[in-house]
Amino acid sequence: MSQSPSLNAGIPSIDLSDFLYGDPERQAAFVQELGRAYEDVGFVAVRNHGLSAAQCDRLYQVIEDFFGQDSEAKATYEVPGAAGQRGYTRFGREHAKGRREGDLKEFFQIGQEVSPEHTMHGTYDANVKVYEPSDFNEVTMQAYRTLEGCGQHMLRAIALYLQLPEHYFRDWVDGGTSILRAIHYGPILQDPGDAVRAAEHEDINLITLLMGASAEGLEILSKTGAWVPVTALPDQIVVNVGDMLQRLTNHRLKSTTHRVVNPPRERWSEPRFSIPFFLHPQPGMPLDALPTCVPNGSEPIDPPITAGEYLDERLREIGLKK
Repeated sequence: MSQSPSLNAGIPSIDLSDFLYGDPERQAAFVQELGRAYEDVGFVAVRNHGLSAAQCDRLYQVIEDFFGQDSEAKATYEVPGAAGQRGYTRFGREHAKGRREGDLKEFFQIGQEVSPEHTMHGTYDANVKVYEPSDFNEVTMQAYRTLEGCGQHMLRAIALYLQLPEHYFRDWVDGGTSILRAIHYGPILQDPGDAVRAAEHEDINLITLLMGASAEGLEILSKTGAWVPVTALPDQIVVNVGDMLQRLTNHRLKSTTHRVVNPPRERWSEPRFSIPFFLHPQPGMPLDALPTCVPNGSEPIDPPITAGEYLDERLREIGLKK
């Protein structure tokens, strides 16, 4: 039987192999551990997630090489009108909801690709082809598919915890608007004032899968109002609840506020790289609160909305869409 979750850098740690390959007792324990963690903290660290060490190393190398190009070269990968959902987005363009200061980051986003036979074919813009490094597109899409698969397994366990059919999410996330975002928090060259690498925010999507970043800085807001540093160990990824899943569960599962703080002044010259995978459903998925998550005699906390409508609303709030 799986051991009860242990705190690693402030969040519970679980082993996905317990769910995928364990006996019924280990699978059931995994489901309960995951569900309790998402009710209490909103974050878990996951072992045996499917990304190999070699895959991670190469992914970070191509990301670092891409962002090491000059501004003019990177600007050729910007896509006007794409709201940052494809290609390159320059420093300071995105800001947290409710803040004016732009985050101290630039990023590149890779989106969903589906076959011509898929019902979502023709719905999404094409991904931006990167020419240097030459294997950028292949390496990033391989990571996209690996993390997408891991996320789908996590959603199976979440469905079971919510007493839904195990594959409740499958059709909605198949061909969903998921995004792999490569982020570069550059060296801080002058006093940033109130600007930070990523101001406090909650993620938009169902769940986020985050590989261990190249430097410290990620913090989550605890129930007591304290900021807790989070650093995943090399063999783990961090998986957290997003706003869409929080809405769907009537806030039973917590979309926890988190941020990326600036390093101490003596380390301003150090860059930071991070690669989150934002798992989204198809735009038509309703995010109405599940009836089983709404107490008798109560009204849902949030009004009905579809995933596509909610994404559009949030992209406007964070400055990526006009």
